[in-house]
Amino acid sequence: MNEIVGSHDLLLVTLDTLRYDVAAELAAAGRIPNLARHLPGGHWERRHAPGSFTYASHQAIFAGFLPTPATPGPHPRLFAARFAGSETTADGTFVHDTPDLVAGLAKEGYRTACVGGVGFFNGQGPLGSVLPGLFDESHWEPAFGVASPTSFASQVTRAEEIVSALPAEQRLFLFVNVSALHQPNWFHLPGATRESGDTRASHAAALEYVDRHIGRLFAAMSSRRPCFAIVCSDHGTAYGEDGFTGHRLGHEVVWTVPYAHFVLDGPDGPDRDGRDGLDAEAHA
Repeated sequence: MNEIVGSHDLLLVTLDTLRYDVAAELAAAGRIPNLARHLPGGHWERRHAPGSFTYASHQAIFAGFLPTPATPGPHPRLFAARFAGSETTADGTFVHDTPDLVAGLAKEGYRTACVGGVGFFNGQGPLGSVLPGLFDESHWEPAFGVASPTSFASQVTRAEEIVSALPAEQRLFLFVNVSALHQPNWFHLPGATRESGDTRASHAAALEYVDRHIGRLFAAMSSRRPCFAIVCSDHGTAYGEDGFTGHRLGHEVVWTVPYAHFVLDGPDGPDRDGRDGLDAEAHA
């Protein structure tokens, strides 16, 4: 990562509440082509979330604790605060002397920007201001929130505006918290109603909706230089498994999440929009 930081723009997308099993099924079935073409080998990596709900998970992610591979470790991390005795800080880890990654990247000259989604990023009140307050600039409006059927399209438009407003030489770390998967998501499934409520099928339909727009986000973030992208879920959610509904609970469908990282080619690369994005393991 020490070769990536400083030379690439950085993109972190959390597909809030996305379950691993749903993400894997849709990738295998060809239902999320715009995401799948960037996944190493065309598949999501199965990982364990660092928290069971949005606030806890993002506090960990911004401290460098991304979802952990669901195999015995230790697993070297991409980013880490300098911490004596850390067993997951390796030679390839970008180590920062700040309490969070956002500040660490700002210290390296990055402009840091947050496009919020769920309530923990809405800036409304002290709790909703903690996470977006880490960034140089943060953006949220009701059109980005969980109740909007067009939330992600609106978030991508704002991301495009952020990128276009920057000087060409300014490096960017952009974080987007995608709210579309979070409940309520019934309106993404044709034929569903408020009375029928959210289901695993509407959760899947929400991911298909996100896939239809994410190419614009990738194109914007690779329009100036190569971009290192991380796309993952912060936690899953239950739809009646073993009697559980929702998250902030210790069920397998909550703790198991999809993860991928890859490089999007810049404007001078072999593929303008990153369709031939490299598996960044070789660079991490």
